[in-house]
Amino acid sequence: MPNAEILTATRSRLSFAEPADLVEFVDHLGRFERGEIGADAWRSFRLLHGTYGQRQEGDLSMLRVKVPEGLLLAPQVEALATVTERFGRGFGHVTTRQNLQVHFVRLGDTPDALRVLARAGITTREACGNSVRNVTACPYSGVSPDEAFDVTPYAEALTRHFLRHPLSSSLPRKFKIAFEGCVEDHAETAIHDLGFRARLRDGRRGFRLAVGGGTATLVSSAREIFDFLPAGQLLAAAEAVVRVFHRLGDRQHRERNRMKFLVRSLGWEGFRSEVLAEFEPLAAAGAVPLPFAAESPRLEEAPSGHRPWPPSPDEISARVLAQPLRGPGLVPEVTPTPTSGDTLAAWTRTNVRAQRQAGFVTATVSLPLGDVTAEQLRVLAELSRAFGDGTVRFTSNQDLALRWVLVDEIASLHARVSAAGLGLPGADTVLDVVSCPGAETCRIAVTQSRGLGKLVEAHLRATPRALALVPDLAIKVSGCPNGCSRHHVAGIGLQGSVRRVGDRAVPQYFVLVGGSASGPDARFGRLAAKIPARRVPEAIDRLLDLYERARLPGETATAFFGRVGVDDVKASLRTLAEIDATTARPEDFADIGEDHPFKATTMDGECAV
Repeated sequence: MPNAEILTATRSRLSFAEPADLVEFVDHLGRFERGEIGADAWRSFRLLHGTYGQRQEGDLSMLRVKVPEGLLLAPQVEALATVTERFGRGFGHVTTRQNLQVHFVRLGDTPDALRVLARAGITTREACGNSVRNVTACPYSGVSPDEAFDVTPYAEALTRHFLRHPLSSSLPRKFKIAFEGCVEDHAETAIHDLGFRARLRDGRRGFRLAVGGGTATLVSSAREIFDFLPAGQLLAAAEAVVRVFHRLGDRQHRERNRMKFLVRSLGWEGFRSEVLAEFEPLAAAGAVPLPFAAESPRLEEAPSGHRPWPPSPDEISARVLAQPLRGPGLVPEVTPTPTSGDTLAAWTRTNVRAQRQAGFVTATVSLPLGDVTAEQLRVLAELSRAFGDGTVRFTSNQDLALRWVLVDEIASLHARVSAAGLGLPGADTVLDVVSCPGAETCRIAVTQSRGLGKLVEAHLRATPRALALVPDLAIKVSGCPNGCSRHHVAGIGLQGSVRRVGDRAVPQYFVLVGGSASGPDARFGRLAAKIPARRVPEAIDRLLDLYERARLPGETATAFFGRVGVDDVKASLRTLAEIDATTARPEDFADIGEDHPFKATTMDGECAV
């Protein structure tokens, strides 16, 4: 299995799965059920194998599937469909780290789910826990017109280097890595523990490497440690940083054991000296070489050969509507839509981008809230074969990209994604609201972020001026202070919390404005207001009004909210933020998607176990 190749008609990829992982998981599960190992030992083990406890009582878990660089071959997409249908609610959730999460998986079903994934070359190893997490990359790598070079081979090499690495599964805390090759940072490398930006110097390949980024508590922008790291020294540099973190990271205080805290405690020069002391001997000895020539990895070429005929729109509609979806919680609303010249034009403007290879485009399929059903996954796998190269890429905005689509086939593709209920325009715009799973399943979430995300996106899509006025504005929703939706680096970030009005609880959201991570340094949102949850759409309208009347000529919404004074934002939202027993509305006391009085219930999380 480790050396097996997963094949499509035009692409292949070595498996990430390892048979011993499944054997070990089954053994540990049996020992736990027989009482031979305790709950703490079992929890640490299952987290390293991608199984994360939910807030629901019983043996229900979230299974996080690791998708390196967000890249999947069509057979792997079909395997994910099988897992979501057989063991989850009939749909999965794409995350901002390009993983797929399946919720409400019974513990006893987990080995069978892992077996399905392993046969397709997919692993959950080190998708959770104190480990090197999924290595993410720009979804346009290899086809972007303005990239320095394709970062995908380098990101995959680093993935394979750390997967099952002796240090990777025993770090003080989780460790996140991202790669970007474009001028714009689609991977948001500045908020990662390691952020690699491709550079060319004197015809040689290399990376600007920044370290120590992160959100949640102590938001930090990664700092440059190498202005130009030769590509051949990539693995040595990453290994050096991980060694320092493993050796010196804080293992006693879970609230400050991310690497950004180590950088702060040592001071920048002290931390840098430790890294260089590890790196220089490794680099000098050539101890951690890439598995290919650093200057000439295999190029991604245009697909060739036979492309199968795609299913018809009518067939697709019938299939996606026939698949049953299960609760609890919000389930995707699968609504096949007809196409027209206008809908095609709108989708092409926002969801289609030219590749550097003439005649080809990349089409982004919008997945509202990051949700995608099992049958939609199967359809997308078929469309990737018929219109693309047999691969898909998850994006950090929780969408899915189909690459190598012929320009002449855009309309035909759009008709079919629309038939699957996935033809919405607005990818990577203000209409593409990002949300974490929230209190529906997460143990540490305070509010139902999915409910608010759905409400805000529907409101914006029903507001004709929104896309025209603020196309670049990112809106991201989290149910707690952690950064799973990356709300700290959104133009408008919404963070769930609670307030008391008399003896009753009100779900509310901190409104953060001015965040961005598209450049070399991250800019973090500033707290402007605390708004009851059901008033958030009105707050968004007021922020759009503020931008419309106070922007500078040619100023984008992202730039405006990074510049505008917080007092001006507070003034525009003040009456919405004010609430007491006399001004509260009945709906203020229920969270979105719920019909009972709100009660803030949090549990011990497993993020830092």
